[in-house]
Amino acid sequence: MFMRNQQNITSYHQKYFRPSSLKAINLRFTNPNFFDPYYDKTHDQIEVPQELTNTPEDTLLNYFSILREAANMGGRSCGTIGHGRIPFPLAYNFLSKEYQKKLSYEDYLHSFSGIGHTSLLKLCRVPDGQRNIRFFYEIETIEGFEGKSAEYFGYSYGFIQLEHENEGFRIAEMSKLEEDFLCAPYHGWDHDGEAVVEVKYGNWCKMIQYLYPAMRKGYIKNIYFHGKGGADYCFMFIILTNGTDVEAAQFRKEGNAEWVQVNMKPEEECL
Repeated sequence: MFMRNQQNITSYHQKYFRPSSLKAINLRFTNPNFFDPYYDKTHDQIEVPQELTNTPEDTLLNYFSILREAANMGGRSCGTIGHGRIPFPLAYNFLSKEYQKKLSYEDYLHSFSGIGHTSLLKLCRVPDGQRNIRFFYEIETIEGFEGKSAEYFGYSYGFIQLEHENEGFRIAEMSKLEEDFLCAPYHGWDHDGEAVVEVKYGNWCKMIQYLYPAMRKGYIKNIYFHGKGGADYCFMFIILTNGTDVEAAQFRKEGNAEWVQVNMKPEEECL
């Protein structure tokens, strides 16, 4: 019994306390001369080359590749970090015109305070019932804090919505949430996809007749159950670096019909 408990504890700690081993995927523009044309330009003097935004995937991979070498850390004893602030005006122009009206360049730049390097770890398009272009992303950042002589790794995630403008695809909306590495291992069922489904749709909504085995491929986890009303349900979760499962989409199917995306809110509908 003791050995089994020790193994469970070890597995638990490996899941929640170890950072990502995934390779960065924002690896475009490795030529150090790429930023030369933007060296002395402000954000309102820059136009993004159309070939960088031909598809939604290209837009996001190019955007995060530009941010890879951007730094807004202030002075560091080791000298310049990456290309400093030079990439930020170009990156800002990957936002749609409407988004720029909501987020000024100054506020955009301030949102990167303390960040010296950005690695894109996960990027996947997720279904959107309104037929919008929606992606999930996760980044790993190297950050410096005032009063500390060393840098630290930080992890954030969110969803990005894109729209097509005349010049190509642009970021129309973007959320960003920081990951914690203490609450997940010490507290709560709501970090685990299987528990989320069982609690919300079983205990709260009384919908579950029986659960199917979860299916995982890479960092995507799909959890299925057969409902008491006869329909099947599928919940798409994305696994973060800190081990937490984040719900990305819900689907419902009647008999042999096609899966249809739904938007159930058990907190509002069942409590």
